Amino acid sequence: MNVIASRLARTRTWRARTIGALGPSTATAGFIWTVIQPYRLTILHPHGQGFWWLVAEPQLWVLLVGLLFAWLVAPGLIEDLDAAER
Repeated sequence: MNVIASRLARTRTWRARTIGALGPSTATAGFIWTVIQPYRLTILHPHGQGFWWLVAEPQLWVLLVGLLFAWLVAPGLIEDLDAAER
C-alpha cells in the first residue's frame, strides 16, 4: 500500500469507514447465506425451473449488490464526505 492511501485510511472519519464497510459486509452476508442455505439456490438444481426463477436468486442478488455498492457507489460517497469535511 502506498503512503498516500495509508494516510487516507488513517484519517477517515467513522462515517466514511461505515460507508466503506457497507458493501463488503453485505457481500459477505450474501456469501454466508449461500453457504448456509445452498438448497435455496435453484441454479444448483434447475430441473423444471424457468429462466426468471433461476435469475431471481436472493443470495446472489445480495452478493452482487454488495459488490456493486463497494465498487461503484461507496468511493463517490466517501469522496463527497471527505470534501464536505474540508
